Amino acid sequence: MKAPALITDSHCHLDFPDFDQELEDVIARAKNAGVHRMVTICTRLRNEPKVRALAEHYTSVFYAAGTHPMSAAEEPITTVEQLLAIAAYPKCVGLGETGLDYHYTSDSAEIQKTSLCIHIEAAQRSGLPLIVHARAADDDIADILSTEYRNAPFSCVMHCFSSSACLAQTVLDLGFYLSMSGIVAFPKSQDLRDIFAYAPVDRILVETDSPYLAPPPHRGKRNEPAYSALTAQKGAEVFGLEYSEFAAQLEKNFERLFFKASAKARVI
Repeated sequence: MKAPALITDSHCHLDFPDFDQELEDVIARAKNAGVHRMVTICTRLRNEPKVRALAEHYTSVFYAAGTHPMSAAEEPITTVEQLLAIAAYPKCVGLGETGLDYHYTSDSAEIQKTSLCIHIEAAQRSGLPLIVHARAADDDIADILSTEYRNAPFSCVMHCFSSSACLAQTVLDLGFYLSMSGIVAFPKSQDLRDIFAYAPVDRILVETDSPYLAPPPHRGKRNEPAYSALTAQKGAEVFGLEYSEFAAQLEKNFERLFFKASAKARVI
């Protein structure tokens, strides 16, 4: 039987309690599905040592760290220096997730903006990519990212992208990446699929955001990294490519953005 094409789950949350006592099996299932690499995301910096230890334990797991915008008002405000210290760890490949979320937490908008700008400066100074969460805040996200990019360039991925075509165009014009989650495979997500279809295929990543947003046929159940292969299959359809061709492009895209996770970087 031919082995599946290799892809990377660029955004998951393996430290969440949903995976307690099951990580070995979860990672094994991912490998069997062709998901040979995962980036697990730390959303509260108090948990960074635990997430880093997890990444250091598993060869196929890398990590990123930051303060999630929905937690920005609950957590101590981070500093650029604190983020730069984390960025120096060998298996830390990105900063975030950060961003703006006005859907549930619009009352903390100003704190979220402050936190986002701190993460951007750390990305500018470290060279690591920024991982951005955007929900119900398109105008402010577009303004901050564009303004800060003009001040000093940085790389970025819009994780779990499900925002407007206008925001997609803004960030693509900045050279940023869009990440497909299981949402793109939902039957009622044709508008989102159309947005992705107009994006350059060399600026696309896939993710699970597990344990959330499982694609069909697992919708409503716990998501896990193996299911990023299902999202990639839908992505191949969106771009009119064979799965193996799309998977190869996804790997090139991932290693270009998350350069510390590339095979070449690990050998060096």
